[in-house]
Amino acid sequence: MKPDLKQIQEPIASEMTEFELKFKDLMKSKVKLLDHIMNYIVKRKGKQMRPMFVFLSAGVCGGINESTHRGAALIELLHTATLVHDDVVDDANYRRGFFSVNALWKNKIAVLVGDFLLSKGLLLSVDNNDFHLLKIVSNAVKEMSEGELLQIAKARKLDITEEVYYEIIRQKTASLMASCCAVGASSTAGTEEIILRMREFGEKVGMAFQIKDDLFDYGDDEIGKPLGIDIKEKKMTLPLIYALSQAEWLEKRRIISLIRNKSDNKKAVKEVIDFVKKSGGLNYAKEAMHRYYEEAMAILNQFPESEYKTSLSALVDYTIERKK
Repeated sequence: MKPDLKQIQEPIASEMTEFELKFKDLMKSKVKLLDHIMNYIVKRKGKQMRPMFVFLSAGVCGGINESTHRGAALIELLHTATLVHDDVVDDANYRRGFFSVNALWKNKIAVLVGDFLLSKGLLLSVDNNDFHLLKIVSNAVKEMSEGELLQIAKARKLDITEEVYYEIIRQKTASLMASCCAVGASSTAGTEEIILRMREFGEKVGMAFQIKDDLFDYGDDEIGKPLGIDIKEKKMTLPLIYALSQAEWLEKRRIISLIRNKSDNKKAVKEVIDFVKKSGGLNYAKEAMHRYYEEAMAILNQFPESEYKTSLSALVDYTIERKK
């Protein structure tokens, strides 16, 4: 039987409980409206996998301390800020099944809330001289912004190559996962080599995680994000990129025309999904995902055995095998 999140959390259960209390406290504001919104954000938190990656990485690399707690909070503050801003950018009304901040309080307030969260993260690090952690996470936020803009620029032309796709997901998704693991290692005063090794491990996990997410778009599992949402948004992901690379010129032109001109048409979206499935795009993407998974595990296996390592390995399995 596969371990669930509760079992995976066992070695860091007390740390996660303490983290939740500290994080709640950190989100408080004297401005009543802001405090109300912060409470709403805290209540609808997700699985908190990113703080788990921070704590488990610290455990693998030496031990969890106060700096680890601040590093996990910094990641969560800046990640939450980017999500709030993303919902404004995407004009999204829902986040994890709840109304988004912009849906309830409009864009102006949502942007300011994101700014508040960013500044909270910066102050948390500066006030405690955690400049080494701030550098790691700030670099991830920069990369995430660049990745989003690169994807937007390429979506207009629909000319993404496999190489560009990997660069987009490395920046957009893998950079944050990499920073979680690097922050965990750095918080324990790990050597530069260990921090880089954990960073690389996190990046490989993040790449596999995003490819898995892209596979959901094709209804490969019963649960997941709505079918064809990436196609509707003209996002070129690995299954589609591969399928187009294998297609005859005329077929390729027809599919690109469907995406460009009829991406809001259910029938056209289904046609694109069927084309990708028939071309072996899903299997190709699954192979790529497993390749990154194996590379991540090879790095983790270089570290000594511990309950933290066992849980970190199980957490990676969980992220790759998840159904949504």
